[in-house]
Amino acid sequence: MLVDSHCHLNFPEFKEDLPAVLHRAKLNGIATMLTINTRLTEAREIQAIAEGYSNIFCTVGVHPHDAQDYASTDLKHQLLELAQHPKVVGLGETGLDYYYNNSPMSEQIESFEIHLDASKDLDLPVVVHTRNADADTLACMDRYRGTQGVFHCFSGGLDMAKAGLARGYLISFSGIITFKKAEELREVVKYVPLDKILVETDAPFLAPIPHRGKRNEPAFTLHTAEMVAELKGISLKEVAVQTTDNFFNLFKRARRPS
Repeated sequence: MLVDSHCHLNFPEFKEDLPAVLHRAKLNGIATMLTINTRLTEAREIQAIAEGYSNIFCTVGVHPHDAQDYASTDLKHQLLELAQHPKVVGLGETGLDYYYNNSPMSEQIESFEIHLDASKDLDLPVVVHTRNADADTLACMDRYRGTQGVFHCFSGGLDMAKAGLARGYLISFSGIITFKKAEELREVVKYVPLDKILVETDAPFLAPIPHRGKRNEPAFTLHTAEMVAELKGISLKEVAVQTTDNFFNLFKRARRPS
């Protein structure tokens, strides 16, 4: 059984057929899903999805694209309050994205550090999005030593992977590792120890081969896990068992399916 450690089940792409999407996930052995919050205005909707299914958990947080929308709010208080929901198992996705810069860098950094601070108060892991912002991402993490979390949808280089591992964070790989031009990223997969790896879809985005160009969905976690197994030279079962253990060891509030 596998875990899709990062998907967005509240997004419009799933409004019409979510039950069918979840059924296909089950058929592909995806036993648990973590649906991720990107805007606090959507937190209750995401929590309602998680409430409806015993094998779905959720996070609460603000994506760096939307950091400017929360600059004048008491963001930490909102995170602490929303995280009391029993299905919330982590904070984020948060972090820094200097590729798009949809929010000013200063406000992205402030939001990220608020999440890291709340993580320490709540003892919850952080789901980190980082793009073209390696140095500042690591600097923020170093100012809040002792947090735990995961670099989601990792697409960085080996040095960034090593830096994340050195700080106690896990590395989550998505369907990108199946793309033809992702040779450098596949080398990172080979390097990262299996007990530090999660797998995810980031659905509805980044569908893996053989579904590239289509809507991504949790069932396709299987293709990413198969690629990890191929790159590591081990069985799919080994990948499934270890990455599932990794997920529940990190997201301690989540309950394993019976």
